[in-house]
Amino acid sequence: MSLIGPDRNLAMELARVTEAAALAAARWQGRGDKEAVDQAAVDAMRAMLATLDIDGVVVIGEGEKDAAPMLANGERIGNGRGPLVDVAVDPVDGTRLTAEGGPGALAVLALAERGSMYAPGRLVYMDKIAVGEQGAGSVDLDAPVEENLRRVARATEKAVDDLTVIILDRPRNRPHIEAVRRAGARIRLIRDGDISAAIAAAAEGSGIDILLGIGGSPEAVTAACALKCLGGAMQCRLWPRDDAERAYAAEAGLDLDQTLTLDDLVRGEAVFFAATGVTPGELLDGVRYASGGAWTHTVVMRYRTGTVRYITAHHRFDRLSRITDIYGAGTVGAPPPPLEPPGRRTGR
Repeated sequence: MSLIGPDRNLAMELARVTEAAALAAARWQGRGDKEAVDQAAVDAMRAMLATLDIDGVVVIGEGEKDAAPMLANGERIGNGRGPLVDVAVDPVDGTRLTAEGGPGALAVLALAERGSMYAPGRLVYMDKIAVGEQGAGSVDLDAPVEENLRRVARATEKAVDDLTVIILDRPRNRPHIEAVRRAGARIRLIRDGDISAAIAAAAEGSGIDILLGIGGSPEAVTAACALKCLGGAMQCRLWPRDDAERAYAAEAGLDLDQTLTLDDLVRGEAVFFAATGVTPGELLDGVRYASGGAWTHTVVMRYRTGTVRYITAHHRFDRLSRITDIYGAGTVGAPPPPLEPPGRRTGR
């Protein structure tokens, strides 16, 4: 069954799933319990996924990396009555950020036709470079950092010192950080939120020009779905941590020297992506609660049409509680007072 007919935009259906996960996870913002953040989001997401008319298999989850209570690789999702799909899922990209009250956490879900997503298996890290549409075609993972910055500056008609580079703040990325500083570009260091960071490099109005550094392999494939919809570009290479991972790569037939592009990470036109902000960040605003309700801010994307929608939604817990308890509703019964919606960002 085809996913690319104009009569069905699966990305809009995915929004209900990521909204549920974000609403549940955001209850734990700043409370210091990373596992509770993950579990709340997983429970909400799994319950909503069961209602979708898809026959899905999780190709990208996070269990391989951190043994979180994630939707596991190989798990079947959906009600089995729809198209055959690969699923990339991260109930919360930034569980530690949420637990510590930090910015930029997202609930994320992407779909593509069965067999189209790259599966890195137990190799959980990749070296990455990602840019937006203006910079697509100008970067090369094998080029020095300084050269890539010069190329992106030319493509975006900026000076190098006007560029902002987003990098995961890890010891393994010190060479990238030092090279950017030598080149004179600005740096936005982040503790977590690998998916949000890659998307921000391609999203208009984010203030980010390029992503550099070594981060998660599952996050690279998930972000590739969004970058493909946005017209951006990404190049990645598997980054084994030790000899055991190199041996695994040889056994699994994974080429450690291959430079992976967007089309290697997710093939075809039937690509859909949705993310809802859990905590405020460059890409999306976070969940805002009030008595009896909450606001969410979501982006949904479809590759075939290039459509990107930003959705500000208001949720009434007095009505939702009649259907499900997965949203983690607090005060239920009284209708919420009027709220100003979260700030809107301009989509393409």
